[in-house]
Amino acid sequence: MSTRTIALNWTLGDVASALRGDLIGDPGVVIKAVEIDSREVSDGALFVAIAGDRFDGHDFVAQAVSGGAGAVIVERGRSVGIEPRIEVDSTLTALRDLAAHRRDELTMQVVAITGSTGKTSTKDLVAAGIPGSWASPRSFNNEVGVPLTVLGTPDDATVLIVEVGSRGAGHIRWLAPAIKPDIAVVTNLGVVHLETFGSVSGLAAAKFELIESLTESGVAIIPSNESRLVPGGNVRTLTFGGSPADVEVSSAEVDSTGSARYVLTIDGSAHSGSLAMAGSRQTFNLAAGAAVALALGIPVAEFLRNAASATGSDWRMDVHVGRYTVVNDAYNANPQSVEAALRTVASMEGRSVAVLGPMAELGSVCEMSHREMGGIASDLDFAAVIVVGPDHGYGLGASERVVHVADIQAARDTLATLVEPGDVVLVKASRSVGLERLASALIKEIAQ
Repeated sequence: MSTRTIALNWTLGDVASALRGDLIGDPGVVIKAVEIDSREVSDGALFVAIAGDRFDGHDFVAQAVSGGAGAVIVERGRSVGIEPRIEVDSTLTALRDLAAHRRDELTMQVVAITGSTGKTSTKDLVAAGIPGSWASPRSFNNEVGVPLTVLGTPDDATVLIVEVGSRGAGHIRWLAPAIKPDIAVVTNLGVVHLETFGSVSGLAAAKFELIESLTESGVAIIPSNESRLVPGGNVRTLTFGGSPADVEVSSAEVDSTGSARYVLTIDGSAHSGSLAMAGSRQTFNLAAGAAVALALGIPVAEFLRNAASATGSDWRMDVHVGRYTVVNDAYNANPQSVEAALRTVASMEGRSVAVLGPMAELGSVCEMSHREMGGIASDLDFAAVIVVGPDHGYGLGASERVVHVADIQAARDTLATLVEPGDVVLVKASRSVGLERLASALIKEIAQ
């Protein structure tokens, strides 16, 4: 996942033709990279002016050119007088189509990973397990991040690994031309974003779009208990998880530090070991990665040895040890990931404390899911559950252990009165709550 040379070898004329855009200026300008952030442009880069919710790239076109951009892509009708430029109907679609153009040039195998939970961790494990592979160092899984991952792929990458999110029906299908996976992995189907998907069946159908986008000889990798994801026709399928499966999870535990310990059984042979990454669910993510290795013809023992040192992405079961221990899992939250985090922390040495924020976009199962998580924390004997913001039912499940606070500062003040040396403090919520700021403050505090 290190930075390497990317040789696009495109001219602006090539780009305009691929996008069916209107070219104003010299068609012979050579394009060396594609960027959407005017602060990160390099000499010869093509700047794509994306109009987002918070920023409009058209406002930064001049800055991009002064920073070295050789050309820009803008939307028709915008007052941009800079040349050379290509005008298109939608710069977001143009970014996707540029990635599709790059995908057609790539010769390495493409692994695409989606799922309700675990897709980033699975991506990190697969990237660590396959030397020379290419994957985004961050969670670039949306309509901007996926094209940027593909466009950034070095020519000498052994495998391209793409993390793919979905906000609803048709989202993955829209991205499919930029991905065209040889291997499609669905980590799981959980109760997430039901306000967007409408139902669990709608969620399954949306994730299945990745399997539908497989190349002709592609391989689908799915959980062993998910009949909703079984592809028809002659698509080769590998399964992982509980028995029977091509990669069986025979044991999934965590040690006193939260690190995952596993036993995987493949073709009757047991493979055991441990991971640097925390959380028992990492074993299932590793099993999905081992299935990827099988599909690619990589020796599983070699893959597992390389994956053991994977550290994972920021704010995902990120363990920091000091006067007390902070487990920063504040990137996102849903019932599956909250339960896994609670069980992991409860297995660690020390008294357990949880700081939880709301799980977003659960629709009709919102209160039931929050109540279940509160009950699990109570059953696991958490010393306290500090709920930041709306309760949504946490307190109904663990009423005697819940402390309600209004904001992050109040949570920090409350922790100061509760936490004892040697405690383990879990910080987890949906990203919109911003609890990563609390986790960061706590991590600095325990290091002093």
